Amino acid sequence: MIDRLVLASASPARLQTLQSAGVAVSVVVSGVDESGVDAPDTATLVAELARLKAEAVLPLVQDGDVALLGCDSLLDLDGTPQGKPASRQEASEAWRRMRGRSGTLLTGHHLIVRRGSLTERVTRTASTTVFFADLDDDEIDAYVGTGEPDHVAGAFTIDGLGGPFVTRVEGDPHTVVGLSLPLLRAMLRLVGVRWYDLWEARV
Repeated sequence: MIDRLVLASASPARLQTLQSAGVAVSVVVSGVDESGVDAPDTATLVAELARLKAEAVLPLVQDGDVALLGCDSLLDLDGTPQGKPASRQEASEAWRRMRGRSGTLLTGHHLIVRRGSLTERVTRTASTTVFFADLDDDEIDAYVGTGEPDHVAGAFTIDGLGGPFVTRVEGDPHTVVGLSLPLLRAMLRLVGVRWYDLWEARV
């Protein structure tokens, strides 16, 4: 029986999301170089990055039956993907474009379930519309100065210091954190894994 999940991501927010939902989870970071990956649109790009991460980790997980998940998130603003800012200046410029507007946060999920000699794969993408407050320049400078935007797609969070700067979301808020729990549950069901099998208390 599949009773654990391996997360192919270094994201503390994704790990915390799974742990808060009671999932027995361990982390194996993929080390995939994302810089050379290209795609015709943001949704395709996050799905491909999630796939690359999960597939890179699969050979590293040797023992037993397992569910393995790769994820990647990007903010789509005006049809252009916004990843983690490369500098504080880039984060400031991103916020000056985003303030008072909305963008679409897309998270790709690539699930691999291995049982004995059988390996199954499911890839899906979740999208959530994010509405940003109309920050003034001082607020942007203060937020960027904290360093939090350096580490997150789109240069913002809703589960940290950036929470007050997001006025609302349309869709699953977990997607904005980087992993859609309802979507993951549905993906697991497609390959015959019940969500509650992964609960820590059952391990």
